[in-house]
Parts: sequence; C-alpha cells; structure tokens
Amino acid sequence: MKRDYYEVLGVSRTGGDGEIKKAFRKLAREIHPDVNKNDPEAETKFKEAAEAYECLSNPETRAAYDRFGFEGVQRGGFQDFSQFSFEEIFRSFFGEDIFGGGRTSAARGTDVAVAVEISLTEAASGVKREVEYQAVSGCEPCGGSGAAPGTSRETCEVCKGSGQVRTVSRTAFGQFMRTGICRRCKGEGSVVETPCKECGGRGAVMAGRKMEVDIPAGIDDGQSIRLSGLGGRGERGGPAGDLYIQVTVAGDEKLIRDGDDLIYHQRLTIVEAAIGTTVAVPTLEGEQEVDIKPGTQFGEVVRLKGKGMPQLRGRGRGDLRIIVDIVVPRHLNSGQKDLLREFARTTSEKNYSSDEGIFDKIRTALS
Repeated sequence: MKRDYYEVLGVSRTGGDGEIKKAFRKLAREIHPDVNKNDPEAETKFKEAAEAYECLSNPETRAAYDRFGFEGVQRGGFQDFSQFSFEEIFRSFFGEDIFGGGRTSAARGTDVAVAVEISLTEAASGVKREVEYQAVSGCEPCGGSGAAPGTSRETCEVCKGSGQVRTVSRTAFGQFMRTGICRRCKGEGSVVETPCKECGGRGAVMAGRKMEVDIPAGIDDGQSIRLSGLGGRGERGGPAGDLYIQVTVAGDEKLIRDGDDLIYHQRLTIVEAAIGTTVAVPTLEGEQEVDIKPGTQFGEVVRLKGKGMPQLRGRGRGDLRIIVDIVVPRHLNSGQKDLLREFARTTSEKNYSSDEGIFDKIRTALS
C-alpha cells in the first residue's frame, strides 16, 4: 500500500512549493542509492520520494491528490515512475551529480613522508639532514602542459573551453536540461592533440628530489616535521601536497629520555653508598663529577637541574635524573663474611633510616 505523499516527504499539507522542494532535496541526499549501497530497498525508497515530489510540485496534480487521493492523480494521467532509472530522475532535479558536477575542480597534490634517524645528541642540539624522496612534479620538457614541446593544448571543440556540456532529457517531468562534465576534455576545457613524449600528455612525472632539512633541537622520537607545499604537484592548478619528515631518535647507550628529562642509572657499591663518593656521570656536554652523599639509599634520585633535553621550540631544559642502583657482591670469602657479620653486630638501629636500607637487608640475611 502506498504511503501518503506528504508523509513520504515529511511536510505538512499546507507546506508551500519551497518547503516541498527543500524537503525532497534533503531526503534525496539521504536515501540516494549511491550513499546507501548496502540497502537493497534504497532505489525503491528514492523512486517513492521522487514520485511524491513530482505530484506535489505540480499545482494541478497536487490539487487532484488533495481532493481525491491517489485515484484522482491516476485519473489525471500521472505517469508511473517504474519506467525511469533513479539516476535519470535524480539528474532531472539536481543536474550531473548531487555530490558534484560541472567543470572538474582543482585537486591537491599527494603528501610524501620521509624517515630520518638521528642520535640523542643530535636531537638535543638540532641538526641538518639531507633527504631524498620521490614526488609527482611538473614535466620540464612541456612545462606541465602535457603538450609536446613546440605545441600547445587546444580548446576542446565539444564544450568550447567551458569544461561542461548541456544535454536535454525527457522524463516524467517533461523536458529537462542538465549540465555535466565534458567527456572529451574531462572538464578541463582543453585537450592535448600532440602529447609530450616525456610525460605521455599528463603534464607531470614522478621525479627525485633532494633537499636539506633543519631538525630542531628538542624533537622527540616519533614526531614529524611538516614542510608545506613540498609534496606532490597538484592537479588542474590545485595546491601541492606536503612533505613530512618522520623523525626517529636512536636509543643512547647510557642516557634514557623521559620527556624533557634524561635518566642515568648510577651503580654504587655498598661501601660507596654508605660512606659517600664522587662519580663521573655522562651528560650531553660530556662527563660531569657528582658528589654522592653518605647513606644514599637504593633508588634515590640525584637531580642535575638544566642538564636534560631542550624544550622543543621553547625555552629552558629538562633535568638529568641520576637514579642510584646499589650492587651487592654475589661471592664473598670467609674473611669478608666475618667482617660483615662484625659490622652488623656493631651497628644499631639509629645507624639506619626508617626505611629498610641495604645494610638492614645484609644484617637480616647474616643473622
């Protein structure tokens, strides 16, 4: 059973011509079969909406429908939409394509990505790197026109340079004129009669490029640098794509990066941790001597302000965090064990911090 035409379009019976047209245009965009390829009923729904619009957009058929319903429309000679394709109906209202049409528009070029690996030191100071990559570029022999040297593109004789053609079709609505892309020149308005041998008439070739790139200080592993307009050439006057430098920062043998901070694990013996010592710690500027205070515990952090990584495009630097790792000897002779037992017997609780330290563990193990 057919649905009420007003219900199909979602308009009231008192709606004006503009409201009906607007409702159908919106509905057609939503239910068009190209948008709903997985819906087997999409074409049926579209034809239902088109039939409702054809009736309600015509004052005579709308009046007959309002007075007598479907029977009144059929008596008035309303045609069956089943004999038309949904594309023909669609183009009768909207032209070549609801999603575009007319002259082919400019297209942006493709983006290109290049991988670059640098060291942690280079990431800290910044570095220049030469990169090589392939990208779509304008053909030099023909100047990007696609026409052989000494010739030029010719105005399309079909569309007279407009890139568009108009055709007349007959549908249930009567005679309609629609504008579409010229198939001869593909919407460009001109054609190549004698193609360039280098590019085959395309006006563009894949070419190698080489350039020097500035990698800023403070860049982190996995970050990218965007260089606008250095990617592939655009089509039909469109803008070029972008070049992305994808940076990988190689791991360092001694220093670990944590944001803007650097981490270094310093190994100490139980004696060094107990009585204090001076150690040489690696930094970005070279080794630096650092004093370790007596009684340093496992996991304690000694912080060197401003000795970390520079902030990317900012001011200041992170810190170097020295994390203390205390190593315990695995093999002791009897004399060494006796010395440690004697040490454990001669120390009291006040010699230790509130948290169990390395000597607590030794005394517990030897008791």
